[in-house]
Amino acid sequence: MALTAGIVGLPNVGKSTLFNAITQAGAESANYPFCTIDPNVGIVEVPDERLQKLTELVQPKKTVPTAFEFTDIAGIVKGASKGEGLGNKFLSHIRQVDAICHVVRAFADDNITHVSGKVDPISDIETINLELILADLETVEKRLTRVSKLAKQKDKEAVAEFDILEKLKDAFEAGKSARSVEFTDEQQKLVKQLHLLTSKPVLYVANVSEDEVSDQDGNEYVQQIREFAAGENAEVIIVCAKIESEIAELEGEEKQMFLEELGINESGLDQLIKASYSLLGLATYFTAGEQEVRAWTFKKGMKAPECAGIIHTDFERGFIRAETVAYEDLLAGGSMSAAKEAGKVRLEGKEYVVKDGDVIHFRFNV
Repeated sequence: MALTAGIVGLPNVGKSTLFNAITQAGAESANYPFCTIDPNVGIVEVPDERLQKLTELVQPKKTVPTAFEFTDIAGIVKGASKGEGLGNKFLSHIRQVDAICHVVRAFADDNITHVSGKVDPISDIETINLELILADLETVEKRLTRVSKLAKQKDKEAVAEFDILEKLKDAFEAGKSARSVEFTDEQQKLVKQLHLLTSKPVLYVANVSEDEVSDQDGNEYVQQIREFAAGENAEVIIVCAKIESEIAELEGEEKQMFLEELGINESGLDQLIKASYSLLGLATYFTAGEQEVRAWTFKKGMKAPECAGIIHTDFERGFIRAETVAYEDLLAGGSMSAAKEAGKVRLEGKEYVVKDGDVIHFRFNV
């Protein structure tokens, strides 16, 4: 799945440090064929305990996790929507991503200059949000100029689009995002065609100091970010970018020991990957055999033939059926044969909507 989350943030918030940690923890690109990686894209393996459990159960020759992309977006300053700083580059890159991970500084450090002279996470968030809103307002106003002429001629489609554009324009002028505006499913199709920056799903990444990584509730900046995000129904992930860059160099038991010393169960980077994956509506199904146990990314709502096509187009073209068992049922049975005997393996057809955690063997004929 060629979906990517873009990492954005003001200068000196820890964005680059976090992206470097992502790149450092990156998956081997050799495991993911036909994938051209640009210099500003970091690929990471999606952490999934189920894959390890399936490997222990099946004992395959190799195990291949699924991967996820993060894109490093150029830094932003006030006035980016008018081309200030690297504004144009920032906006062009953000148009190409599917979701936004907004890194916000939530630590005080006199040695690291803040672009505004003081640490104020809400002001930082609003600075970037405003630039995105202003860029979207320009897009909508240009479109309105073209559509209004047809709307005056009572063109049915133009009238419908004009109403949507007016609704968006009012929201932008009030400082609100496209995400905050309610539309019908039919209207959403038109909104999607506008490729608005503020319609992309967002999660906030609060970058805290090393001392506060295990005491997040004591950080007033984190509380402010959480309150703001709650108003948008957005998620907040807490990380210490500096520590994440150190964790990225460790593996296995060494990594686990380091996390235990910090008093945390899971690295912030792993939480960020999972949250970004979920934000984009992605899920995982598995294939499991003697040669290979592998995780595959699919979009929630996809049917069995489409998911088969992720492995190879021939699988979709010649799809016959999907032999499917839920991960929990396979694990409880202890083997595929035991799961079959217990009646847990199902034969699903072309209309089956694949579920997260399904272990599937596709039958096809080309």
